[in-house]
Amino acid sequence: MRVRPHVLLLPALLVFAACSKPADVPPADTQTPSPATTPAPAVTASVAAPAVPATVAAPVATAVPANTEFDPASVPVSTATLPPFPFFKTPEGLTSIFADKEKNASFDREHMIAGGKIVAIEGKVFREGFKLDNPEGRSYSDIEFQRNYENAITALGGVKVSTVQYTDEVNQAFGSRDVVDKHYHGACAGVDCQNDTYLIRQNNKETWIQVSTGAIPLHGYVTVLERQAMTSALSFLSAGDMKKALDADGHVALHINFDTDKATLRPDAGSVIDEIGKLLQSDPSLKLSIEGHTDSTGSADHNRSLSGERAASVRSALVAKGIAADRLSTKGFGPDKPVADNGSESGRAKNRRVELVKMP
Repeated sequence: MRVRPHVLLLPALLVFAACSKPADVPPADTQTPSPATTPAPAVTASVAAPAVPATVAAPVATAVPANTEFDPASVPVSTATLPPFPFFKTPEGLTSIFADKEKNASFDREHMIAGGKIVAIEGKVFREGFKLDNPEGRSYSDIEFQRNYENAITALGGVKVSTVQYTDEVNQAFGSRDVVDKHYHGACAGVDCQNDTYLIRQNNKETWIQVSTGAIPLHGYVTVLERQAMTSALSFLSAGDMKKALDADGHVALHINFDTDKATLRPDAGSVIDEIGKLLQSDPSLKLSIEGHTDSTGSADHNRSLSGERAASVRSALVAKGIAADRLSTKGFGPDKPVADNGSESGRAKNRRVELVKMP
């Protein structure tokens, strides 16, 4: 299997704390406190334990049954004291193969496995990678590397949620090996590699962790992702702006936030819906086709269905505001009508859109 040239992450503070629990610290203020789950400051050096030998028994974690639709809420909320994101310190004796600029992304997508399926998770990401077969220093077996992270994650209240590996069958069900690789940062997504996904839930946050080993020479990778919506760098169009675009071009593209891989409108989509409502209220004769579009990640058929459902969600929100349903129609084109190159994240972001098209 080929070694991925870069990707995976993990900054600072918890070196394989398999045998040690995080030190107790005074509670910190949070915006969404949960009982006994207050995040803590960085784990001190005294907490970081040396690598656990591969002979240490693996901790027991609740696995998600295969062939079931995974629900993050099925994972118990952690009551452990969590160190700051991304939790982990460089394992003893290893040196990162990534430059600092390759490790962190304020917002990106990662493919991981939940239950028996590949899922696309978006949010803040840290990636790290190491050469484990190291003739000039400390070497790790794949089992020892995986076990250290499993022990540390379990100590933080995390649960292993993957029940399958990246086999050809699993990859094809998602879209293909190439599609998986676009947002995968591990040793390899194949049968000769080990990829385990974990989830930690606390303070209304989900932290997803994927640990990967494999390839020749042996490498180990870790991806830590705090699930969150992207903070848009673009201001939304006002009703007046939309009218100008419709009058000039007959259509206008809007970027409306939905939950990942769902048709559920996020709370911050409300301002855009309000402006569309104002547009329609200002011109009672205006009729619109609401058309959903996606990037090329994942199955094209799934994306066509998803984009149609998202368009329907926008329509329903407008009808709830008093707009007559017969003034609005919906379509879902999925990845079929890109406006930018799907080879870059900026291009994919432009392709994920909802368009309003003026109807006669």
